[in-house]
Formats: sequence, C-alpha cells, structure tokens
Amino acid sequence: MREGRSLAQALEEHLDDWSGRTGITVEIWALPAHDAPPRIARAVLATLGEALSNVERHSRSALVSVAVTLGPGGLRMTVSDHGEGFTGPADGRGVTAMRTHLEEIGGTLTVNGVPGEGTTVTAVVPRRRA
Repeated sequence: MREGRSLAQALEEHLDDWSGRTGITVEIWALPAHDAPPRIARAVLATLGEALSNVERHSRSALVSVAVTLGPGGLRMTVSDHGEGFTGPADGRGVTAMRTHLEEIGGTLTVNGVPGEGTTVTAVVPRRRA
C-alpha cells in the first residue's frame, strides 16, 4: 500500500482498476471509515486481489459486490459474485493464498458457493489483531 493513502482509498483504487481491466462491474457496499494498521491493510488488499482473481477466472459473473468494514469487533471483508458458484469444499491456489494472508494477521477465511447462484468470500480479523 502506498504511503499517504487510507485503506478505503487503496481499496477503491484497486476495485476501480480491476473493474476497468476486466469489464466486471463492482458494487461497493461499504468501505472502512477508519484506517487499519499497515500490516492489516496489506493483508486485506492481498486477500481482495486473490478473491477478485477468482471471480475473474471462475465465476462468469458480470457483477461483484464488496464490503469492507472496520468496527469495534474488528475488520470484515465480504466479496460476493453472482456467477457459477460451486459445490464441495473451497480449495485451490487462490483460496490457499487468501488463507495464508489472513492467518499471518490472526484472521480467518470462509468461502461459500451455491451452484448457479455465486460465491461469497468472507475474511474476518478480530479486533485484538486489527
């Protein structure tokens, strides 16, 4: 993350760039009103990058919705597409990379897919870590 940018600014720039490059519309539900420590911000941006890469490669969705909030309980990021979805456990290089980014800062990842309805990736970093 470039110095001088807030997490919200970095997220918005990343989403704008990604949407422009892929042609996939991004619906921003929420961005954090407060800033996160640099280590947390870097992990969240890296996790977001992997989630969006998976949307681009696998979902066949024309729309992705993103919410990142930072409150008393910690940080939560949700990335939902409206594409292919899947059955079974979430695995693969992208999911492994997201889990690794989050584990390094004490966070967790859940990935839920519904065939024909889409996939939701949720990252949570508890306040004691954030």
